[in-house]
Amino acid sequence: MYFTVNFQLRTAGRRAEVVGVGGAVQPYSGHGRIYRVASYQIPLTGIVLRRMTGYVKDKQQIEKRLSRIEGQVRGLCKMVEEDRYCIDVLTQVSAVQSALESVALLLLRDHTQHCVTEAIRAGDGSAKVRELSEAVERLVRR
Repeated sequence: MYFTVNFQLRTAGRRAEVVGVGGAVQPYSGHGRIYRVASYQIPLTGIVLRRMTGYVKDKQQIEKRLSRIEGQVRGLCKMVEEDRYCIDVLTQVSAVQSALESVALLLLRDHTQHCVTEAIRAGDGSAKVRELSEAVERLVRR
């Protein structure tokens, strides 16, 4: 079920502003500005402005890990500036790669459990499964 809303807009170039909701169009004779009525059908459940990401439940953990990785990368830069031993730098590079892979696996898990599952329930699973397969291929190819 839907309800219909009429928005009355005043437009000027690329900008538009809502000047009224519902009712009939009011005549207007301004400089290059006209009123338009845009009619929208809105579900009774409301309008969803932004889709929730699959990693929302692990967002703080992901942010914390990425901050730690950022610190590791800064440490790598400092090691190179200080002309540290090559093997020590390479060891730290390996640690950063491992940490990034850990974040990637967490994101893949959350994407599979949330986004792919929801798409399958909605009947659009094949596109999300294909997208997931491509993401896994990119990660494994390295």
